[in-house]
Amino acid sequence: MQLGLVFNSVMVRVACWMLFACLCFSMMNGIVRHLGGVIEPIVVVFFRCLFGLVAMAPFLLRAGFSSLRTEKPMLHVVRGLVAVVAMSCWFYGITLMPLAEAVALSFTTPLFSSIAAVILLGEVMRRRRWTATVVGFIGTLIVLRPGLSEFTTGSFLILTAALLMAVNQVMVKYLTGKDHPNAIVFWLVFLVLPLSFAPAAAFWQTPIGVEWVWLISLGMIATLGHQLMVRSFAIADATAVVPFEFMRLPFVALIGFLAFGEKPDLWTWVGAAVIVSSSVYITHRESQQGHIVSSAKSANIEP
Repeated sequence: MQLGLVFNSVMVRVACWMLFACLCFSMMNGIVRHLGGVIEPIVVVFFRCLFGLVAMAPFLLRAGFSSLRTEKPMLHVVRGLVAVVAMSCWFYGITLMPLAEAVALSFTTPLFSSIAAVILLGEVMRRRRWTATVVGFIGTLIVLRPGLSEFTTGSFLILTAALLMAVNQVMVKYLTGKDHPNAIVFWLVFLVLPLSFAPAAAFWQTPIGVEWVWLISLGMIATLGHQLMVRSFAIADATAVVPFEFMRLPFVALIGFLAFGEKPDLWTWVGAAVIVSSSVYITHRESQQGHIVSSAKSANIEP
């Protein structure tokens, strides 16, 4: 009975944190889309990290700077390089296509992650997981509808971002248990800042007026969403957390409709459902085979 109450308490927290994280990421995408017409995406990446770093302060003060200690500094550097390209592709891609369609395609990240884990971590994927991965990519084809609609630059950039985010996800999987969640979030933002500055300088535009408000909000919202997501994975198995990610689609669809007059078609929802279902199944199989462990045991954090 007591175990059940603890489980319910944990799941309530996970549900609240993940729903709010999904709302944060959806708002972030809406802001990026809004700024896309006036500020170059790579400049937006720079400011997202600049103000995101400021937003890290309350979390660092609470946990202490010792939480930033890392055993794998070079891996964080590689992760930062991958993240710069991934964020640039994502931020540019969502200015070129409907928000809901972009988010639906981003659900392929766990599919790419499974394949990347085989290549980079030497994990073994058996027949069921390979089948689920293929089904997930069929869902991608449902969203893209090749032959019926054009494969656009935006679609290419979003899928490239999903692939790179999957590589990033595999690195996070490796770092989980070695580094505190604060370190995982902080070093990403801290390293992307200088790495994005050089390309941002080539397209530099100094924000004016209300653009500063949007950029500050972007950094704050993105960091809060990332923290909530990391802490959700820290107190619950991935099988319990991943299904909540589907909520990004209705949230971003609502923002797309209200702010930009976008109406996602039926096939976007159908394709997204297929992708998410296969991703949840893959996560479940990974958990059963011991590839996913709760980082609460190793991160030793107080959520």
